[in-house]
Amino acid sequence: MAGRDVPSKKEVDGYLRDTNWGRWGENGGAGALNLITDQKRLDAIGLVKKGRSVSLSRPLPVAPAGDNPRPAQHYMHKEARPFEGGAAMDYYGVFYHGTATTHIDALCHVWNKDGMWDGKNPEEIIKFGGATYGTVDEWKNGILTRGILLDIPLHRNEPYVTKDNPVHGWELEDVAKSHGIEILPGDAVFVYSGREKYAAANDGRWGTPDGRPGLHASCLPFVKNNDISILGWDMMDASPNEYDVPWTVHGVIFAYGVALVDNSLLEPLANVCAEEKQYEFMLTINPLYVEGGTGSPANPIAVF
Repeated sequence: MAGRDVPSKKEVDGYLRDTNWGRWGENGGAGALNLITDQKRLDAIGLVKKGRSVSLSRPLPVAPAGDNPRPAQHYMHKEARPFEGGAAMDYYGVFYHGTATTHIDALCHVWNKDGMWDGKNPEEIIKFGGATYGTVDEWKNGILTRGILLDIPLHRNEPYVTKDNPVHGWELEDVAKSHGIEILPGDAVFVYSGREKYAAANDGRWGTPDGRPGLHASCLPFVKNNDISILGWDMMDASPNEYDVPWTVHGVIFAYGVALVDNSLLEPLANVCAEEKQYEFMLTINPLYVEGGTGSPANPIAVF
């Protein structure tokens, strides 16, 4: 793990170039989810003692808002059926990337000037009808692994993370230790930063055109060095960043092959973890089976 000094631009550029490209060979399209082995899944199942479950998803965001400029669509259809019966059906449409919908990012979602995940060229991979590498259908058989919650407000004894004090990588290490957690290869790590409480204290908004609180670029080595397979969060990357790069922590996608679960709803999970005095759990995510998709709306479930 890097030290406790805020990294320089040279160091951050180095984090993003110290990649996992080529690590998984012909299975590279699945990225760091290759770390979730059969034994890893069995170990995760063994964490379940009570059967208590909690959703990590927000409701489908159908109302326009500052953080939801492209609201999801949901409309109903009702029709009569023979013999005085009836049926109701509905339509869902969602532009799920952004800051409103809970979703999982596939590895073809973002890139920087050095290329996409595994060194691929986006001009060759991104087609009109879908992408051809690092797509969400790599995970069509579902995701089941050990989940971990890192509760930043609990550690800081403050209600939420602020723009002036983003989450640093060394703090994530400290929080894991305070929870008595050893992070293991293939784990899904969720970072709770208090988004709902921050929004409640800021006119209902957690991000503005001027920036938002969240995780600092110093978190990049934490993700790579701990061999995390999935990073979930409620606040995402702190912005703007001071490094003149298009993506800081979102860079774990194209640099390390790590999936992101954006806009996770983590306050209910934090409450359950505190009640159970347990910050590890079985996690399940079943993305939609979309061939060539850049991700999927998701409803992650933690089970204790």
